Amino acid sequence: MIKFSTRGIEFSCSLPALSGYLLLFGLLCSLGFWQLGRGEQKRILLAQQQDAASAEALDLTRQTGIDKDVLRYRPVSVNGHYDTKHQILIDNQMLNGKPGYLVLTPFLPDGGQPGVLVNRGWVALGVSREVLPDISIGVAAQQVRGRINRFLEPGLKLKGAEIPGETWPVRVQIVDSKLLADKLGYALADYQIELDPAQPEGYQRQWKIAVAIPPEKHRAYAVQWFGLALTLTALFIWISSRKIHRG
Repeated sequence: MIKFSTRGIEFSCSLPALSGYLLLFGLLCSLGFWQLGRGEQKRILLAQQQDAASAEALDLTRQTGIDKDVLRYRPVSVNGHYDTKHQILIDNQMLNGKPGYLVLTPFLPDGGQPGVLVNRGWVALGVSREVLPDISIGVAAQQVRGRINRFLEPGLKLKGAEIPGETWPVRVQIVDSKLLADKLGYALADYQIELDPAQPEGYQRQWKIAVAIPPEKHRAYAVQWFGLALTLTALFIWISSRKIHRG
């Protein structure tokens, strides 16, 4: 038992109780500092993504070894032509409460690099799922401008959702560039180009910078953890103390 008194207040607690308090207090504080660290990481990431988005467009026509994470959201341009005979529809995409598809079209650069999937935007489902929308392209050879991004990552991955169908355009729910490359018969880059809204041959495009949890929310979580540590301390002191009655 640990006892001491000060200013008419006696504190008394067992060693296991003190150990438990210190353990929980340390855990709550470490969670708070961890959230602060995550918030700072997200702040830096957002700043990098904003810098990339406002940078000068990078010409991909003869570029190799693109790192999609380093160059994510970077404006790019590339000369070449669309593979108009082979297109991909990403199924179950909602926009303003309406179902539809994202249209991905392979683009073959003039420099001979692997093909890259160009996300031409969202198109409505139509009258039924049996009737696919008209996603034909008028001019195949051109310069494409847009931004680099990862492929869409759904929260719930269903088995077989990445396997393309037999006929073109194929419908998938998850983009697997390796599987699509096998079906196409040529190599594909592991990133997409989201077509610039000013470019022709596209559909509805509302590209955003995606952050699962913003820095402000991480800081709010940190305040909650530190608040719990403070509450725990107040309860521990209240339970372990009593006034000394002098005769």
